[in-house]
Amino acid sequence: MATALGVLWQRAGHNVVAASGREASRDRVAHHLPDTTFEADPARAAAAAGTVVLGVRDDLIEAMCSRVATTARLRPGARVLHLSGAVSLAALGAARDAGAEVLSLHSLLSIPDVATGIERLPGSGIAVTAEDQSGEAFGEELARDAGARPFVLPDVVKPLYHAGAVFASNYLVAVEALAEQILLAAGVADAPSYLEPLARSAFDRAFALGPEAALTGPAVRGDAGTIERNLQALASTVPGAVAAYVALAEAATALALGAGRIDEEQRGRVQEALAPWR
Repeated sequence: MATALGVLWQRAGHNVVAASGREASRDRVAHHLPDTTFEADPARAAAAAGTVVLGVRDDLIEAMCSRVATTARLRPGARVLHLSGAVSLAALGAARDAGAEVLSLHSLLSIPDVATGIERLPGSGIAVTAEDQSGEAFGEELARDAGARPFVLPDVVKPLYHAGAVFASNYLVAVEALAEQILLAAGVADAPSYLEPLARSAFDRAFALGPEAALTGPAVRGDAGTIERNLQALASTVPGAVAAYVALAEAATALALGAGRIDEEQRGRVQEALAPWR
C-alpha cells in the first residue's frame, strides 16, 4: 500500500525522498520508485522527509513510531501518518510528543501487490483521521493526490469502521472458501468455476438493488425446512461450516424481516430451525 501510494503521490508532484523496510521493500522501491533513496534505518528515512508514512502492520505501528520519533530528528512541522483503519492516533503519541502533527489514511481497498494498488487506488475511498481541521485538510489533499475519494473518520469509531471493512472484504473471501469446500464435499468438481457466476451475480445485485432487495435464499423465503436440511448435511460432512451458516442465516433473516419480505411467523420458524445448532 505504501509503495503504491508513493508512486501515485510522485506522479502528482510530491517528492518521495526516502524509503525503508526489509528486502522485499527494497525490491519494490527499486522497481517502482527507482529515484528514491532506500535506507536500512527507518529513522534516517524519516529524518529526510516532511511527511513520514508508516506502512507497517497494525501491531508494529506504535513501536515503529517510537523508534522513528526518538531516534530521528524529525523536521520542524513534520507530519507522521499511519495507514491502518483500526489503530487509533494514540499509537503515534511519540511523534506527537516530538512536535509532529499526526494523522492516518486508510484505503477501503484490498491490494495484493503494488501494481494492483496503483491501478485501483484512484477512485477508491480513503478514510482520513486527524486531530484537527488542518490535519484533515492535509490528509484529504494527500488522498486526492492519489486519485482517491477522501472522507473524514473520527478516531473513536475506527475499530467499528474497520469491522465493516473486514465484513466487506476478508469475510467475503472466507465465505467463498467455505462455499467451495462444501461443493467439493458434495462431489462437484471444479467448484470455483460454477460458483463464480452465482457469487458475482449476488454481489452485483447487492450494489445495484441494495441488500434488502438483492437477498435470495431460504432465509428470505422463511424456508425453515431447507435451512434444517442444510444444517444436517453440513454437520455430517463439513461441521466446521455450521457455526458460520447459523450466524449468516440469522443475519439474513433479520435483513429479510426489516425489509418486510418475511413476517414474524416466518422468522419464528427459521429461528426454531436454527435453535438446536447455536
